[in-house]
Amino acid sequence: MLLSSDSATWVAVGVAIGAAGLALVASLVVLLVVIRGRHSSYADVERMLRESLERTEGLHDDLSSALEEARTETQRARELGEIGAAIDLDVVLTRTLEAAAAFTGIDAGMIRLRTPDGSASEPLLATIGMTTEEATRQPVGGPPDGQPARAVRIAYSYRREEILEAGDLIRGGVSIPLRDGEGEPIGTLAVFWRAEAREAAEEELAALEELAARAGPALENARRFREARQLADLDALTTLHNRRYFHETLVRECARAHRYDRELALVVFDIDDFKAINDRIGHLAGDSVLAGVAERLQSVVRSADIACRVGGDEFAVILPESTLGDAEQLYRRVQFAVGARPIGPFDRLHLSAGIAQIRSDDDATSFFERADDALYQAKEAGKGQFMAADGLG
Repeated sequence: MLLSSDSATWVAVGVAIGAAGLALVASLVVLLVVIRGRHSSYADVERMLRESLERTEGLHDDLSSALEEARTETQRARELGEIGAAIDLDVVLTRTLEAAAAFTGIDAGMIRLRTPDGSASEPLLATIGMTTEEATRQPVGGPPDGQPARAVRIAYSYRREEILEAGDLIRGGVSIPLRDGEGEPIGTLAVFWRAEAREAAEEELAALEELAARAGPALENARRFREARQLADLDALTTLHNRRYFHETLVRECARAHRYDRELALVVFDIDDFKAINDRIGHLAGDSVLAGVAERLQSVVRSADIACRVGGDEFAVILPESTLGDAEQLYRRVQFAVGARPIGPFDRLHLSAGIAQIRSDDDATSFFERADDALYQAKEAGKGQFMAADGLG
């Protein structure tokens, strides 16, 4: 029957314990024989006892080393198993980096993942024990001829004044390729140290390769899962977040605003007379207008804002950490962006909007309903304008 690596290690430890016990028993037996025989001097007895104790101490040291090695191997096996069990990309990245940083003498680590289709200008970067700025300066690629390499060793030499000025500098590191389940390269795992005169030993290199071999497929699976989830959260026509994502996110943001006593604002708007636009130019051309409005919207929202298409020609933007004044400014930016240049055959489109700021008694449903009601009030008031929800201070 085959044993797992953990089982085999603990079997070895058991054997070592048994050997130590037998050695002690044998030493006592020899001692008794010598004393009973009375053919040896007390000096001989003392010598034999000392030698027996030294052997026992040696076995004890070997046993301690075996126990420590067993603990390390068990912990490492557990960490590797946890990496493969996760599906969230951030979790897989974190667990992989923590496992790498646990190696003795490792001070920092980074993972660089290339995008599968090369669409992103920058690769995905995750770090531990170092800043993102430090990580971007590290040469962790493969050989310049493009041939696959087992590892890339990195070593830095500094002038004395640079060492005195900068202090705790990275002195070296090693980069290991990451591959997916089919063996295709997807990025690199690199570890670094700040100690002088350090090199990665062969057993350390082998352990890092084992970590990379386990992490590579897990990272690729997690990345595909994230991409699939993102696609499921997007509106196919406009590439904005869809209605389901909007309502789920609004629930989370409302809860967060109440829990931490933070501001939260909401803008809900639609295209004035969009039904007439569809009737005039047809639904396919109308879809191009919706896509054009969404593109202009994306160009003016902040990175923290969450822009969504909630249905038909109705859009919404969730503004975390924002007030009613911030929502008003966003509406004006969107209206200017949409009306500044023609979209399709229309020289100028107009938007009506309702804006709201969260109240202490709001949940996600009431918050949205107040902003949506304000939108219809704006349309009844003449279109091409915004209206703030009632009851705001």
